[in-house]
Amino acid sequence: MKRRTKILAGLLIAALAAATFTACGSSSSSSGGSAAASSADSSTSSGQKVTLKVGASPTPHAEILEQAKPILAKEGVDLQIVEMEDTVTPNTSLKAGEIDANYFQHVPFMEDFNKQNDADLVSAGAIHYEPFGIYAGKTKSLDDLKDGAVVAVPNNTTNEARALLLLADQGLLKLDDPSNINVTTQNITENPKNLQFKEIAPEQLTRSLQDVDIAVINGNYAIEGGLHVKDALAAEKSDSVAAQTYANIVAVTSENKDNEAVKKLVKVLQSKEIKDFINKNYDGAVVPADVDTAADSSADSSAE
Repeated sequence: MKRRTKILAGLLIAALAAATFTACGSSSSSSGGSAAASSADSSTSSGQKVTLKVGASPTPHAEILEQAKPILAKEGVDLQIVEMEDTVTPNTSLKAGEIDANYFQHVPFMEDFNKQNDADLVSAGAIHYEPFGIYAGKTKSLDDLKDGAVVAVPNNTTNEARALLLLADQGLLKLDDPSNINVTTQNITENPKNLQFKEIAPEQLTRSLQDVDIAVINGNYAIEGGLHVKDALAAEKSDSVAAQTYANIVAVTSENKDNEAVKKLVKVLQSKEIKDFINKNYDGAVVPADVDTAADSSADSSAE
């Protein structure tokens, strides 16, 4: 009887020890949520795979992220790409904590969003630059533009300014300060052809071509609409103010700028492998950003 009691006691102790070991082992399992919104730094450093949810425009941003996805997987980051068609949802979702980062915009656009929405988004690094282009609609040449011609431009402040700078660079109008990246139509001092401006959502510009004489279109939306920058009537130059200002960035909230998973994402997107992919696949419509410019842009956005 005593021997049986000892055996049962031993089994009970062993069972309790196994349960305790199992509980300790499961305490480090994934707790759900995103890397940037939780403990990505500690998770990546411990070797566990973490999730990083990034909002992006379908072209070229989501396509570029797809190339980065397997590279990041080897570094313990599960990149989840959330495609967003418009230019509002990526930032509102980021501010609300529904995603960890976004990749679709440049610093001036982000800073304007911050001011309008009391947000604290910052640049984690610049990745590429998309030259703005002037594309033919009803009129096939800038020289053939008639008096009162209708020009479609983006309907947000920063990109409309960029469109005006490009039109001024082509001699179609004059601005009071050609280096001012915040110009509006109120800054036009000369408009010899009496151009009429039609503000349209950036993602709708390519569809508007049949209804306007020309349109000034964001690079990513031009690509989505089947347009090629080499066929544009005019495009921003690589040494222009725009090229130095409008690099597309990875944006995060200020508290996650130094997040380890975010840093890995930026490093991969700035790598030679991704730069080679961009140069090979976009025929000049997407250009890898200068990393020095990226550092300057990040510093500027943090100061806002």
